[in-house]
Amino acid sequence: MKRKVYVVDDHPMMRRGYACLVNAEPDLAVCGEAANASAALAGVEATEPDLVIADISIEGTNGIELTKQLLTWRPDLPVLIISMHDEALYAERALQAGARGYLMKMEGDESVLRAIRRVLDGHVYVSDAVQDRLLYQHIGQARPHHEDGAATALHALSDRELEVFEMIGRGYPTREIADRLSISPKTVESHRAKIKSKLGVDTATDLMRRAMRWVESIGSHPAPSRGT
Repeated sequence: MKRKVYVVDDHPMMRRGYACLVNAEPDLAVCGEAANASAALAGVEATEPDLVIADISIEGTNGIELTKQLLTWRPDLPVLIISMHDEALYAERALQAGARGYLMKMEGDESVLRAIRRVLDGHVYVSDAVQDRLLYQHIGQARPHHEDGAATALHALSDRELEVFEMIGRGYPTREIADRLSISPKTVESHRAKIKSKLGVDTATDLMRRAMRWVESIGSHPAPSRGT
């Protein structure tokens, strides 16, 4: 029997691309797809896939939070995160949430299929760079490459703070961030304060600029600013 893959991505073209790639394989088949978290949770429960592919940026939550929710329902469900977001910042967070692999979208079709099969076979799939980073952390040694201060500071943010930081960079006002994350505006402001403190940012304007620069650096265009 073909092993079933469920795809969660907010871009229709990406979902179609995954479907064409996976369905062309003799041992794999896409059993369903979703653009947002609520549809994904319902779809995964209905189709009972062998593997879920998820992006980081999806409507309703993010891929890391979706992974946690999926594993609450089915702890043995393999999740492979495939995203445009920098693996240096997100791969370890994804693994800590329970994902079995992390792959950048810039990788080719062969890498995607290799990652899918490795995760389906019960292994973990990450790039060599991420493997090295995790190994150095495990043995308690500094990594042999240098990270700039800005990147290092972002590692100090919690998953939720990083999510709020990204939405700030996309130009979403406090109320919309609260609605999208199903939290109160007061909680969003609390996250803002903690982010400013951790990043050493003094004003809301400086925070917005910092967040917008970061969103642009990861290849995602911010939404027009509508104030905070």
